[in-house]
Order: sequence, then C-alpha cells, then structure tokens
Amino acid sequence: MKKDVFFTLILLLLFTNHALCFDLDMTVDDDIRKNYNSSKLVNDTGTEELESLPALPDSLQKEQSVPQDLPVILDMKNDNIPASSPQVLTSGTIKIRKGTSFDVTNTTKISDWLAKGSSVKFKTKTNIVKKKYTIPANTVFTGEILEVHRPQITCNGGLVVIRIKSMVYKGHTVPINAYITRADDKMIFLNNIKGDRTYLKTMWKKGNWGRALFGRMFNLTVNLGGEGSTLLLSPFPLAYGTICLGVNTLISPITAFFSKGGHVSIPVGSDFRIKFLDDAYID
Repeated sequence: MKKDVFFTLILLLLFTNHALCFDLDMTVDDDIRKNYNSSKLVNDTGTEELESLPALPDSLQKEQSVPQDLPVILDMKNDNIPASSPQVLTSGTIKIRKGTSFDVTNTTKISDWLAKGSSVKFKTKTNIVKKKYTIPANTVFTGEILEVHRPQITCNGGLVVIRIKSMVYKGHTVPINAYITRADDKMIFLNNIKGDRTYLKTMWKKGNWGRALFGRMFNLTVNLGGEGSTLLLSPFPLAYGTICLGVNTLISPITAFFSKGGHVSIPVGSDFRIKFLDDAYID
C-alpha cells in the first residue's frame, strides 16, 4: 500500500512539471504574437526590409565616406594581359626587298658543337651599294641557331640551321628575317648547313683490309710459283686472299652504315651569303 502511494506521488510531480513547462511555452508564444510586426516583409534575397532610419550625423557621414583617391585595381586575369610580340618594322625611309642577297663573313665560328639558341654574328666586308641605299662595310648581322646536331650513324654529318634575326644600321637594331644560301663557298639548300656524308668514303675504307690482304697473298703466290718445289702450294695463298677480299667487300657496306659522318666546322672569316625572306625597313 505504501509503495502505491509513493509511485502515485512521483507521477503527480512529473505531470505537474510538464504542465508548468507547457504553460511556460504558451506564455512565450503569446509574447511573440503580441510583439510580432506583420508589416515587415522578407524580400526575395532573404533579408528583411528595414524601416527608414534617421540620417547619420555629419561627423559620422564624413568618417564613413569613401575616399575618392583610392587606386584603381585592374583586372589581372591572364586572358586580359596582352601577349608580347617581337617588334616588326613595316615602314621606313629605306626598303630592302624580299629576295635581296648580301655577301658577309662570319665573326663567330660556326660548328655543330654550338647549342640551340646560340647567337652567331656576321658582318659585311665592303660597302653594299644598291640603287636607293648603301649598306656600309662592317654592318653587323645577328643570327640564331634554330637547329643543331652532331654527326650521327649511317654516316650522317652534323647539322646547323641559322636564321638571321637583326642587323645594326647606323647604331639602330633593325629586325629582319633572312637565311643562309651560301657558306664557306658551298651552296646551302633549305638553310641546312650539313657536315660531309661519308658513307661511300667510309665503305671504301672498310674494304682496305681485304684488298691489302689479297695483294699480299697474290705476291706470295707469284713467289711460290717461281720455285719448282712449291709450285703445288702457290694457289692456296691466292685462294685465301680472294676469299677474304670477297667477305670484306660484302660486309663493308654494313659496317660503314654504323659509322658517323663529318662535323660542321667553319672558321671565322669564311664567306657567307644571306638572303632576305621578308621585306625589311630601315630609317
């Protein structure tokens, strides 16, 4: 009996607390309803439209005003930065027409040991007199190594490709576009200065051993044939020399294939000829 009374009291206490909480919650809701201003609306951006406020005092307005001399911040996106391009003259008092050729000499040694991108220089030996202009002696032309490689197998020689990029005329650097048509008294095709291709020469060298051996065996055969006691042995050296010559002749084209060609090496002061690919304008 006492236990039942005890549990009944606990339940009454619990329900009483819930009832008080419920009353408290309802009281808060009533306060919210009384103070709620239904004239305030929420705009599309999720912010309340505030009622107009009185203007700030002049002192505060001055402090809040934005200075007019702020620096302008430019848009520094990569796609808005203009790409740098080389300066090309399209007008001037003197025009050097496309296809014009000048004879010059190199003041830089030209070889296939130079690195790609290296600068090489040339100069005119004498005054170049044309109809409307004169290029004085010692006018400097600057070129760039566009492509280079040293001798390769298959007896392929070295390679140097030069493009003339500028000339100095009366102290001013003038951009030009020219290439080499003659180097060291040799015609240059496709602007490629090539080392000697030595396949045939190398193949002949590779056959020297067989030819030399055949000559010795032939002489030995002749000497043995002159003696009656060795007449029967005389054909054998000749046969041996003939076999070695044939084998050496057959394999020499193959061995020559894996040899390298000649280097490009042109000393300072050699004769070159440059030809303009585009019109050039100078003042």
